[in-house]
Amino acid sequence: MKITTIGIDLAKSVFQVHGVDVRGKAVLRKQLKRSQFLLFFSNLPPCLIGMEACGSAHHWARKLQGLGHTVKLIAPQYVKPYVKTNKNDAADAEAICEAVARPSMRFVAIKTVEQQAVLSEHRVRQAFVQARTAQANQIRGLLAEFGLAIPKGIANLPKQVPLILENPAYELPAVFRELMGGLLAHFHELDCQVDALGARIMAWHRDSAASRKLAQIPGIGPLGASALVSAIGDAKTFKNGRQLAAWLGLVPRHQGTGGKQTLLGISKRGDVYLRTLLIHGARSAILAAQRRSETDSWLAKLVKRRNPNVAAVALANKNARTVWALLAHDREFQSGYAAAA
Repeated sequence: MKITTIGIDLAKSVFQVHGVDVRGKAVLRKQLKRSQFLLFFSNLPPCLIGMEACGSAHHWARKLQGLGHTVKLIAPQYVKPYVKTNKNDAADAEAICEAVARPSMRFVAIKTVEQQAVLSEHRVRQAFVQARTAQANQIRGLLAEFGLAIPKGIANLPKQVPLILENPAYELPAVFRELMGGLLAHFHELDCQVDALGARIMAWHRDSAASRKLAQIPGIGPLGASALVSAIGDAKTFKNGRQLAAWLGLVPRHQGTGGKQTLLGISKRGDVYLRTLLIHGARSAILAAQRRSETDSWLAKLVKRRNPNVAAVALANKNARTVWALLAHDREFQSGYAAAA
């Protein structure tokens, strides 16, 4: 019996496989060890393979595509409704096999090796930024115990702490001075790591035409542009700009019954990192517009009638739609562009 559709439940060492024929009848239930995985699929005729978009999914998807199979990645929350009974590997593989065959299912674009590498740099940089902030807060907290306060802003920390440690008037114990010196050295090391990764991301941005194109949008800088290009990949995976904005969690949740729809708060679904970059970039664009004393633009009118935070999210939503239009239709950014009626 020819296998047409396969669902794979990925794991670290053991993979569960569930396959069906053209009539949907189960003809394959098998566990494969890691060393057997590619060998097994190299001996199968090309078929449709579904997997959850989880750790290592993009790697195995590229490998299986190289063997001639059609591979689709599904977000885990879309697979869960198809699990019929208690959760286990076999039930998960069967649910994935069922979900991947649905005509209305939404799939995750398979990332290239380059995309994953750039996103890895973004993730590591963000982790260093968080660690640097935590280290700065710890230094501030310990100094506060001795009645010493440092002005706001992370740039003030490396300037003020050495002056405090060298000043004998504060009567700080030698043990504490030595401790603060070590913590400040750790802060400097984290700061250097953030700068080094930022420089590498900037170099990739300069070499990417798509990233340079997105950086022209007010509110999207090199960091946001490179992250968006790497995360989105093929923008045509999304039907329109609103789908991309919804994928980023920048649209309201809604619920309705009896023909009545109720809009709720922003959904905050999708990638927190990308959404944060877009919203913070929108805040910067709003401040820049206020410095220019704009009065007639869409953004200026929005800021006048709505809360600044609401305006920032609205601009981030608009920028996400603009990103989709530029990438999907291969266009250049035009300030003040208006779609034809």
